[in-house]
Amino acid sequence: MTLTQLRQQFLSGETTPSQALESLASDLPNRDKEIQSIVSYDTKSALEQAASADLSRPLGGLPIAIKDNINTLGQPCTCGSSFLEKNYVSPYDATVIKKLREAGAIPFSRTNMDEFAMGSATENSALQLTRNPCDLGRIAGGSSGGSAAAVAAGIAHAALGSDTGGSIRQPASHCGIVGLKPTYGRVSRYGLVAFASSLDQIGPLTRTVDDAALILQTIAGYDPKDTTSLDAPVPDYSATINDGVEGLKIGIPKEYFSDGIHPGVRENVEQCLKKLEAQGATLVPISLPHTEYVVATYYVIAPAEASSNLSRFDGIRYGNRAKNPADIIDLYHQSREQGFGPEVKRRIILGTYVLSSGYYDAFYTRAQKVRKLITRDFTRAFESVDAIISPVAPTPARKIGACADDPLQDYLSDVFTIAANLSGIPAISVPCGTTAFDGAENLPVGIQILAPHLGEQMMLRVAKAAEQA
Repeated sequence: MTLTQLRQQFLSGETTPSQALESLASDLPNRDKEIQSIVSYDTKSALEQAASADLSRPLGGLPIAIKDNINTLGQPCTCGSSFLEKNYVSPYDATVIKKLREAGAIPFSRTNMDEFAMGSATENSALQLTRNPCDLGRIAGGSSGGSAAAVAAGIAHAALGSDTGGSIRQPASHCGIVGLKPTYGRVSRYGLVAFASSLDQIGPLTRTVDDAALILQTIAGYDPKDTTSLDAPVPDYSATINDGVEGLKIGIPKEYFSDGIHPGVRENVEQCLKKLEAQGATLVPISLPHTEYVVATYYVIAPAEASSNLSRFDGIRYGNRAKNPADIIDLYHQSREQGFGPEVKRRIILGTYVLSSGYYDAFYTRAQKVRKLITRDFTRAFESVDAIISPVAPTPARKIGACADDPLQDYLSDVFTIAANLSGIPAISVPCGTTAFDGAENLPVGIQILAPHLGEQMMLRVAKAAEQA
């Protein structure tokens, strides 16, 4: 069921929050046995909350799964890492969790993820390998692969994820659900374990665009605890969501429809564009000329920020601590060597390198300049169009292990999603059909809608039309 459908059943008395939770909890172990999307859950606490749920609230009694890098009071927060797996329990609620509770929602279950959100497949988790519900031999996407797989498989009605370079939208596309990355600063990051602070953003993964709007309405808004939070009014996202696309100009970037796209992905996206055009939208060819630099720019800036953010994991204050170190330096060395996985180490080393003396200006400063050019591309494009549409990923979900020896190919899979994070604009993935790929049939394809800064209302309007198309 969607959140909207479940809420209607609560209000009509067909079922209760307690019954819904009991059903989820009883099905979870069996349904998630092969998919492995959930890393922990507390049925007792959730049922206590369900028993006293206030159905008059917008999300009254509705269970929401939470990505395991968002702090929830009294629950583990492993970030998919051995560093935090055994001895870290959240001492507080992240702002988004606080907002969900105030709206009546029940945070239930923690979803698997790439370690510290570094990855595009949820293969980098130190805890377990999450599989795609549409094909168990394929990746669910990442880093919010657990959230996407749980929603797609009916293990969760909806979930929260985080998106640093496509980590909500790409797994949503691969699993055939909706995934929304808000404008940078629209949703508070307080309580989100930081990967790259200028790129991270929390957002919903749901079965429908209406559900995504419902959760965004709840978690959006200014937060004084987050210095990057935007002090801007939050509109009623559902008020215009059914207004359609008649009269709107949709930008089609030529750089996002290159020869590298799988034919089935291109065909599905183009069919959706034709249907939007039939509904009254005008398709406008545009150019985003700095697209070729997006991946390189991201993999300078994101690792640089990660190397700084992850320096707090030192074996002293919390998390993994090495036994019997020779001295304090050896404690740091052994704790981090034992606690971090290969991909996290790779990015810390890369980030430390580009920030080091003699390389800072050559790499990091230069990447920030290119980031401004990428942002300018979108600013100029939105002067002539209302929204931009592209594929989410060049291909459907690949086979598990296909990029095990070539991380660069994994990095390139985010070529269409990274720019939204670098420029801070909102973007959403909406299912737009299925295709055959690499020996499998009926693999989901997602279409990406991008909108101007704080343009979630317009974005959701186009997304709803694309969903209906």
